[in-house]
Order: sequence, then C-alpha cells, then structure tokens
Amino acid sequence: MSLNLGEAQAVSVRMREHAAALGARVTVAIVDSGGHLQVLDRMDGAPPLSARIAPAKASSVALFHRDGSELMGLQQAWPALFAQMDHLAGTPIMAGAGSRLIRRGDAVVGAIAVSGGMPEQDDECADVGLGSLTPTATS
Repeated sequence: MSLNLGEAQAVSVRMREHAAALGARVTVAIVDSGGHLQVLDRMDGAPPLSARIAPAKASSVALFHRDGSELMGLQQAWPALFAQMDHLAGTPIMAGAGSRLIRRGDAVVGAIAVSGGMPEQDDECADVGLGSLTPTATS
C-alpha cells in the first residue's frame, strides 16, 4: 500500500511544526516510491535553494532505497560514479542529511527530505516525520 496524499500532507505539517519549534525554517519534500513529488512545503523564510534541494534528496533516497546518511557514504566512496548519476537517473541525485525512506513492511513506499536547517535539525525533523506515520508506514 502506498503513502496517500493525506498522510504525506499530515507528515509535512508535523515536520514544519517541529522545525519551527527548533527555530529552523525549512522546506519539506515527500515523494512516492518512484521518486515523484507528492508534497513540497516551504516555510516562510526558508532558504530559496532548499525548495530544490529537498526534492532532490527525497527522490534520490527513494530511487536508491537508502537513507541519506548511507547515500553520503556511497558518494564519498565513489565520487566519480555519483558525478554521473544525474545523467543516468534523469533527475538530480543528492545525498544529504534529513532524508529518509518510508516503508510499509518490506516495501519502500516513498521518502521524505528536509532542507534549510542545520544538518542535525534536518535529521531531527525527518525523524519526527517518520515517527508521525502509523507503524505500518515507517522506515
């Protein structure tokens, strides 16, 4: 079962609320299992580039079936490969903090990513987003 739009929107609200409590201004992106954007939610005052970074991080996580921290390790291990991935995937590939897979059981149903805060704030907001999902829809 995939993540529906209502669930994605509710997760985004919880992530923005948490970011506000941290004093961060972020953009939240939620994608489906194919990396296609479901929700893009930019807080007032979030860095302009965060509206491009968050969807790129989310789609990368969904396409690779790996959380952002794991992707960063792969990028560091094989920088030349990652430099070419954008061309192969047909979409920007970006590894970064604050990006997580969303699973239902063993199936990947999407991904979430946050951009605009400090890396630890992005990670914390992503974890809050995952934690707000029902147990059958988490990573």
